[in-house]
Amino acid sequence: MEGNVKETDRLSEVLLTLVRYLVDRPEALSVNVVVHDSSVLYELRVAPEDVGRVIGRQGRVIRALRAVLRSVGARDGKRVELELLE
Repeated sequence: MEGNVKETDRLSEVLLTLVRYLVDRPEALSVNVVVHDSSVLYELRVAPEDVGRVIGRQGRVIRALRAVLRSVGARDGKRVELELLE
């Protein structure tokens, strides 16, 4: 279980690092991780004015972030979800 905790912490940091370059208010960023038996939910919170930047045109940016998280999770046999909150 400890390896999974380290992996979710590391993945949270990667997610924050990527999103930090997209937003105008990086100080408002936070990630909450909800771990279930076979899935992990990352709740990404951003400032209201940065939501559009994180979603991107036609949802391209958020889909790309979700794809990265899912591919890492699949390697570990976990279903990974990303939810954007403001």
